[in-house]
Amino acid sequence: MILKDLVEKKLTCYEDSFDDWRDAIRANAVPLKNEGYVEDQYVDAVIACVEKFGPYIVIAPNIAMPHSTENAPGVLKTGIGFMKTKEPVHFEEGNPEKDARLFFMLASSNPEEHMNNMMQLAEALSNDDLIADMLEANNDEELLAVAEKYAEAE
Repeated sequence: MILKDLVEKKLTCYEDSFDDWRDAIRANAVPLKNEGYVEDQYVDAVIACVEKFGPYIVIAPNIAMPHSTENAPGVLKTGIGFMKTKEPVHFEEGNPEKDARLFFMLASSNPEEHMNNMMQLAEALSNDDLIADMLEANNDEELLAVAEKYAEAE
């Protein structure tokens, strides 16, 4: 399951809250930067895309998928960084549909690997119970327990 992979690759982080969505995106990128997947240049590109196109990265209530365009500068290898926040991050004031607590930052240097990641992520995010359980996880141990619970159900 994709959640187990994210924990094993050290691509997860957990935060309380952010006053600004830009800070949330920067925090979501920290594990990816620490593990050599992306550079600051990529994080700046992601933020620039949201500033230009609006909060398109919020794909459902509570779920954001920060990413930039294909072949964006600053991507060193393909991966997904996960972040969970206790408080919702507001991407559009007054619109709770554009709040997020689960962040999956996408970085793509290999289209085939990227599509595989996207398919696994789409499958996981189509399960409302899994999302509800992820919203309760506050650390890697709890996230792994969620992954194990749903791996058994497959």
